[in-house]
Amino acid sequence: MKVLIVLTSHDRLGDTGRKTGFWLEELAAPYYRFKDAGAEIVLASPKGGQPPLDPKSADPASQTDETRRFDKDEEAKAALAGTVRLDSVSADDFDTVFYPGGHGPLWDLAEDADSTRLIETTLRSGKPLALVCHAPGVLRHAVKADGAPLVQGRRVTGFTNSEEAAVQLTDVVPFLVEDELVRLGGDFSKAGDWEPYVLQDGLLITGQNPASSGPAADALLKLVNEVAHARK
Repeated sequence: MKVLIVLTSHDRLGDTGRKTGFWLEELAAPYYRFKDAGAEIVLASPKGGQPPLDPKSADPASQTDETRRFDKDEEAKAALAGTVRLDSVSADDFDTVFYPGGHGPLWDLAEDADSTRLIETTLRSGKPLALVCHAPGVLRHAVKADGAPLVQGRRVTGFTNSEEAAVQLTDVVPFLVEDELVRLGGDFSKAGDWEPYVLQDGLLITGQNPASSGPAADALLKLVNEVAHARK
């Protein structure tokens, strides 16, 4: 199994003067789900190289067993420091694609044509795709074969309006994930703030928040195996 993980290259939190990037737990938890399942993992980002880490995700209160494992894993940190450029990868070379969140993707990946093309190509070629937390917002420009929004009529979730309000960034982000998915015709649902919540609709898996990243990766692994079995 070969897994592509797509991370943000964006490090500025709007006009606040603060930093953002990807959320560590949302990389670390899926990374070890995939690694422990024997998958080959490739990390990519729009600019390549070291993607920016949201500093808040490095706070002691945000640490988990997986983030602590990642912090001690020299191989994982070397892979993170050397992400390949997103415009150099092809969906043909992977069995599945996973997008961690953090606020960064709302600025770069959500508007990135290479990312949109990767998402569309992955699903159209019958391969599963998962996005968690803010990353479902990256689906905003992706379309179905008939030109309709990709999320139209699909069951989806993502970082909620109430969670964004709780971190006091409602007026900072370029758009609200929940509002955008609803605007595009998605069948949006959610659990309580910060509770794990994962939805699968066909080949598309979405998770609500950081706590959903591990369960979303578990769901993705199960789906990849089901797809592989069906093709035999």
